[in-house]
Amino acid sequence: MNHALDLLKIIPAFALTALLLAIVPGQGVAMVLRQSIVGGKRAAFTSVLGNSSGLIIWGAASGIGLSEVFAHSHTAYNILKYAGVAFLIFLSLQTLLTLRNEHGKFDIKGGAKLGIGPAYRLGLLTNMTNVKAAVFAVAFIPQFIPKDFSLGLGIFILACIQATVSTIWYSFLISAVDRAAVALAKPKVRRALTALSAAGILFLALTLLLTSPR
Repeated sequence: MNHALDLLKIIPAFALTALLLAIVPGQGVAMVLRQSIVGGKRAAFTSVLGNSSGLIIWGAASGIGLSEVFAHSHTAYNILKYAGVAFLIFLSLQTLLTLRNEHGKFDIKGGAKLGIGPAYRLGLLTNMTNVKAAVFAVAFIPQFIPKDFSLGLGIFILACIQATVSTIWYSFLISAVDRAAVALAKPKVRRALTALSAAGILFLALTLLLTSPR
């Protein structure tokens, strides 16, 4: 009972962190914007469900794999943490380099996936190939799990919470797209989103670096 209460106590802080991760412009945001502007709200909402499913899959895979590895080696846990920090920093720098392009990394032109099946698969594939989502699941989420709580179960629960928070944020974003479409058409705005994305990823890297070992 006490272990469950310990997990409940960290949920608000984790939910806020998950919200910040969702807000940071990236692969998922670009996909949602494109689906919403080109394909409409229905296609966008369906893709969001696919994206959130990907978060749960990452959480389940992380929970199953890490609970076994880290039960035997705290050193392996810390190695993965610092590898995650290094990769996030690399990803941030790589994102900054895309500022050389007219639209940064937010080129929302192109076709959208319509229909429930194709739109859902697009969202799922976008998340499953999103390195930021993978690093967050395997290196960041475990830092929130209380020491006496099951690591695998804790990761899966928090992944479900992350998926819920992400769905709520993207739903808000879709609802606001009609008003923001004119602004998003401007290359300067999309370059600014790219710069914000790089800064957000770097912030996540520094936050992960400063978290205390589990």
